[in-house]
Amino acid sequence: MLAAAAACPCPPLLVPEVAKGAAPEMDDARAACAEALDALAAARPDRLVVVGPANPLARGSYPPGSRGSFHGYGVDVAVALGRGEGGDRPLPPSLAVGAWLLDHHGWRAAPVTGRGVAETLTPERCAGIGRELAGDGDRVALLVMGDGSACRTLKAPGYFDERAAAFDAEVARALGAADTGALAALDPELGYELQASGRAGWQVLAAAAGRTRLTGKLLYDRAPYGVGYLVACWS
Repeated sequence: MLAAAAACPCPPLLVPEVAKGAAPEMDDARAACAEALDALAAARPDRLVVVGPANPLARGSYPPGSRGSFHGYGVDVAVALGRGEGGDRPLPPSLAVGAWLLDHHGWRAAPVTGRGVAETLTPERCAGIGRELAGDGDRVALLVMGDGSACRTLKAPGYFDERAAAFDAEVARALGAADTGALAALDPELGYELQASGRAGWQVLAAAAGRTRLTGKLLYDRAPYGVGYLVACWS
């Protein structure tokens, strides 16, 4: 069963060494992520699964201790997904950011595994993964990494799309209210057009929660670089 969940954005800019001079601009987002992880730890889960978008070669499961790095961004920062021997595959960027957040937080509350999901995953497949992750009888916590639309301004990675603000507002409302129905109903085609990397993960979360009564709290909702960054916790 799902004991608690957190939704956090996954830009590498959350890592100060990557952000460099722009690091202070993400301080509030980091603080919100830390608060969300506090809520996860307070739920005392048996295990934590970090879910995030991944390219075709990086999809699937990652065992405890799986390693990643930010060497591709020109900084000597390496991370691991909790404690364990890990595996042969490096973490995709979204899970590497999640691993950094957990390490920065000092996470010791439960063993950690990862799950990379395709941004184009159908809602039905997302639901199947969500039920799988939450269905083995353990008290499971999810850390769902993913961004909102990347089309909020003219300088955004996806340029400006007038639909982006409304899309992000609905996601923010749904995350803040723990509204699983609204998350499950997100349009995957619209999410893809708006480059919302979190859509699939949020639908995994919705199915994992199922009928479990959780209370949501929205902790952060901004678009500092034309990309919607949302932080929320469910407990």
